[in-house]
Amino acid sequence: MLLTTVSKADSYVQFMTVLILFVFVLAITYLVTRWIAGYQKGKMVYGNLEIIETCRIAPNKYIQIVRAGTKYLVVAVGKDEVHMLSELSESELEFPQNTEGRITDFASILDKVKNLKEKDKN
Repeated sequence: MLLTTVSKADSYVQFMTVLILFVFVLAITYLVTRWIAGYQKGKMVYGNLEIIETCRIAPNKYIQIVRAGTKYLVVAVGKDEVHMLSELSESELEFPQNTEGRITDFASILDKVKNLKEKDKN
């Protein structure tokens, strides 16, 4: 009985209110996630530990090259354990020359794909 008294205008206002609240919550979530990521990235820049490279060998099992101070360590990381495999010197590592110090963003990748499509059309 009560549902029949709701007008079309009231339904529209309720829908728009819910939509605006959804967009607001989505925007707040995005901003908080960006803020936390920036905060964590800032903490990692000044530390002595850095993960150089990770290779997945099985579900929940990885081999990682970790820089600890001036030493480079190869470690095996499992679900519940971490084992040191060996130590590497810096001369044994190969760092990519073209991407060092450069952050690749999605926009640059998208531009490259667009350029490839344009070349295919010609």
